[in-house]
This record gives sequence, C-alpha cells and structure tokens, in this order.
Amino acid sequence: MGLIGNIIALCIIYRHKNITRGRHVSVFYVLVSGLAWSDLLGKVLLSSMVLACYALSKCLEQINTNLCNTFGLLMSFFGLCPTLILLAIAVECLLSVGYPYVYNRQVTRRRALMCLISIYVFCLLFCALPLIGFGDYKQYRPGTWCFITLNSIKPLNKAFSLLYATLLTLAILAVVICNMLVKINLIKMYKLTRKRSISTVNSLMRAAASPRHSEELDHLVVLLLMTLSFVICSIPVTVRLYIGAFSSDECAAQEEEKDLLAMRFLSVNSIVDPWVFIILRTSLCRKQVHKLFDKLFPSRAPRTAAKTPDSHSCEMASRESSKQWPHSEQRTGPPGMNSLG
Repeated sequence: MGLIGNIIALCIIYRHKNITRGRHVSVFYVLVSGLAWSDLLGKVLLSSMVLACYALSKCLEQINTNLCNTFGLLMSFFGLCPTLILLAIAVECLLSVGYPYVYNRQVTRRRALMCLISIYVFCLLFCALPLIGFGDYKQYRPGTWCFITLNSIKPLNKAFSLLYATLLTLAILAVVICNMLVKINLIKMYKLTRKRSISTVNSLMRAAASPRHSEELDHLVVLLLMTLSFVICSIPVTVRLYIGAFSSDECAAQEEEKDLLAMRFLSVNSIVDPWVFIILRTSLCRKQVHKLFDKLFPSRAPRTAAKTPDSHSCEMASRESSKQWPHSEQRTGPPGMNSLG
C-alpha cells in the first residue's frame, strides 16, 4: 500500500507539472513532492532490509554487523523527516489563509526548496549523532529492525532518546496547532459566505455561493483527516521514547512488543500521507465522495449547476485572500490538481 500510494501520488504530481509545463508550480507542490519522495524511499530502503531478514532467516546483525546502525539511522531519519515536512506544509497553509500579504511577499518556490533541503540535511546530521557516540542504535525483537536505544543507563544514550522524542513532540504540537488555526479560518469563511447567501435576494448569487460552502467543507474534512491520521500514527512512538528513557533495563524485554507496535503505527503514517494529501484531492475522488453522500442523504438539497472553483494550492488562496479577504476560499491542493482526476 505504501509503494502503490506514493507511486500514484508522484504520477499525479508530475502529470500536473507536465500539463502546466512548470509555469504554475506552487509551493505546496514542492513540499508535497518532497513528502512523497521521502515516504517512498523510506518504504523501499527499510522494507528491503526487513524482507531480506525473513528471506535469509537471519537477524540484521547476523547479515552484517553494520546493518543495524544503517537501519537505525534510516528508521529515525524517515520518522523525523516526513514529520518536519508535514510541519512545513501546515505552516504554508496557515500563512496563506491567515497572513496572505506576508505569504505573497515572503513564501516562494525557491524558499520552499531550500526549506526541504534544510530539513533533509538537519535530519541526516541529527540522526547520525549515534554513529559518533551521542546515542546508540539497538536491535529489537524479532531481529528485523533497529532503532534508538530506548532504555539505557548511559547518559548520552538517554539524552539522545529524549532529544529525539522532544523534537517529534514539538513538531506534532505545531502541526496540530497550525491545522486548528486553518480550520478556524475556514469555519469563519463558511459562516460568512452562508450568511451572505441567506441574505441575498438574487438567485444567481445564491447559486454561486453554494459551491463555496461545499468547497470549504471539503477542505475542513481533509484537514480533519490529516490531523487525526498524523496524531494517531505519531503519538505512540513519542510516548514509547519517553517511557523507555525513564524505564529500567529489567523491564526492557517485556516492553519491546509495545515498542514494535509503536513503530508499526509510525510506518502507517507514510502509507496514509499520499492518499490524504494528493489522491483524495483529485476531482474524480471528490466527485465520487459527493455522489456517495447524495446516495446516503437523498434529502439533501440538490447541487446547483454553478461550476465549483478548482481546488488550487494554498498559494492561490493567498493571492485571492490578499485581494478580498475574508471573502476568498482556501486552496489546499496543487494548482490544477482537481483537473487531473
């Protein structure tokens, strides 16, 4: 599922780039491309080592003495890097909706690319610290995976574990806060456009306002899914890192099953990301969801014939918002992405 989802997501992104010939590539496009590539590389590199262990019926350390450190480095890197990219995407959307003037002036594709490169370099250097003695990587049962040593009496190992957990926790909190602020702005826009549609006598204006409601509600649903999936997948590993840092070596064996479960939750995050960020935003998927709701709730008012605005990126939203805030809509997908469905 991870491979299929990320490959489909990358195909959608690069098809969009070819259609627009790179002229309307948004900041969101740059960031979400980095997220998809990170998730795909993580699945390919880590899964190949795990499958090799099962194929050879050997542990990582039995195959190669350095393989455990390599796996631990990659595991911690691909756990931290996508989280920071998700934070960058959340900040980008918040700036575009809440601070459109600052967004148009300061946020560019070049700076988004520099942000991606900075995230990659920082995560690589940070996760390489155990290789020079600050922290340690350890093999966990059943011998098919390695990660940061969670329960160690050595101060440096414990310090690195706590530092990694704190960094993840701060990133998770920041993502949740940014998404909540975006939701608040969307709700305000929804209430404002609904109030205007009720008070308007002109039927043509009512028809034009109706798609806006569904558009904003669609974005609210996507943001809710993003926040829930991110929190559910990321919180367990941070909790296990904190518990492991303050637990004794005697209970390490009993706790390894819980550690493995937390790692599985973290792995699910890279499977969910491409579906929530890209695939579910295509026009085909959105139309199917709307048809499903129409069948489930036939008493709903029929949709108007007015054309629903395309779900462009947060960059397009900021341009509209800077002109007529707060009457504009939020765009959270790559420009023209809906037309690709």
